[in-house]
Amino acid sequence: MDNIWKSGIYGLIIGDAMGVPVEFTSREDRKKTPITDMTGYGTYNQPEGTWSDDSSMVLATLASIKDRGRIDYKDIMDRFHNWCMYGAYTPFDEVFDIGIATSRAIMKYSNGAKPLESGGKTEWDNGNGSLMRILPVCLYIFEQQRDMKLSDDESIDIIHNCSALTHAHLRSKIACGIYYFLVKAILDKDGELIERLQQGVDNAFKYYGESTESELDNYNRLISLSEFKDTPENQIKSTGYVVYTLEAAIWCLVNSSSYEEVILKAVNLGDDTDTVAAITGGLAGLYYGYDNIPDKWKSKLQKREWIESLLN
Repeated sequence: MDNIWKSGIYGLIIGDAMGVPVEFTSREDRKKTPITDMTGYGTYNQPEGTWSDDSSMVLATLASIKDRGRIDYKDIMDRFHNWCMYGAYTPFDEVFDIGIATSRAIMKYSNGAKPLESGGKTEWDNGNGSLMRILPVCLYIFEQQRDMKLSDDESIDIIHNCSALTHAHLRSKIACGIYYFLVKAILDKDGELIERLQQGVDNAFKYYGESTESELDNYNRLISLSEFKDTPENQIKSTGYVVYTLEAAIWCLVNSSSYEEVILKAVNLGDDTDTVAAITGGLAGLYYGYDNIPDKWKSKLQKREWIESLLN
């Protein structure tokens, strides 16, 4: 695995760890006492550098890809089960945060459902629980497209299936698909971040086109990022709804000029701070690179040596 993995995965995990202590706090609280550095305790009473379910599921997926050499849906779900039931892939062998839809999907799988039939399919199953963990799949698919000439159809089918392990509604699948096109544009294209992200959005909308028109409409605010960039902060929501999470991440990215700035902006939106910052951080890490992620934050990550071993 080359540096894109280290840049993206570290970018995501640090974003997650930055948001954990203030998850569910309000934007008003963050205005009064903004986060300016990595902290600890707070919402879950965890020491600084502690990451949550977002990173645990990312690391479980990463371990599966590394061990299996491919995307194996059953193996990924087995690892999610071990995380949920036994605290695997956590900083302290204990799960302290898990989404409702994710929990239901893992329980359904544990009771005999097939991996791709485990995720919820209703309108209410559109939390950000698949978007937050899709980065390792995106990086794997990016390399497969680059090296093995995997088609967009094959690539997006895998992305959608990985979302469906826990979130099978088309809206959540499209969010993961858009994220993949953003990852690909950041890694493929030269130029400023907003230009790369716009290329990713353009490619996503071109790919999905009329075939998913009604669901794609949910993401229409992203069509022109030069306009979206000027959206007032009070019109950016940072809840766990997948559409709002993706919007918040992109808004933070196009309104920042460094990894540190973008993560602090994401966390200080309040509410679902860990996941918004994780999703933002994955893309920011890929663009700014591992070396531009502050050492003061990397050094505080819990189980850093183990994370390094997975990325070796």
